[in-house]
Amino acid sequence: MTGTQFRSAVIACAVLLAVTTTVRADVVPIVNGEHWTKSSEQVKKAYLVGVANILQIEAAYQGPNPPSDAQSLVPMAAKGLRGHTLDSVRSAVDSFYAAHPERLQRPVVEVIWYEVVVPRSAKAAAK
Repeated sequence: MTGTQFRSAVIACAVLLAVTTTVRADVVPIVNGEHWTKSSEQVKKAYLVGVANILQIEAAYQGPNPPSDAQSLVPMAAKGLRGHTLDSVRSAVDSFYAAHPERLQRPVVEVIWYEVVVPRSAKAAAK
C-alpha cells in the first residue's frame, strides 16, 4: 500500500466513523476551569485552535456581508481577538483561573469571551 493509498484509507475510516457516530449532548462536557487547569499546554492550545476554527468556519459561511454584532458573535470575536495569539489567550485564561480558583466551574469559552473578547472589542469600538 502506497502512502497515498494509506492516507486515503485513513481519511475514509475517519469519515465513516464521523458519519456513523452520534454525539449526545450529555456526553460532551463543557470545558471549565477544572478541565483547563489539569490540561497540558498542548491540550489547551488544541482547544483554542478548535474555538478559532469554529469562528473561521462561521465567518467563511457568512461570506463578504457578515451580520451585525447583534446577530452574530463572530464580528465581535474578531475585534476582541485581533492581535492575540494562542499563547496570549491561553495565558489570559490561565491567569483568570489562577486569580479566581473559586470559579473553576466557569466555562473556558465564557472566560475567553468576557475576559478577552469583550474588553478588547470595547476598546476597539472606542477608537
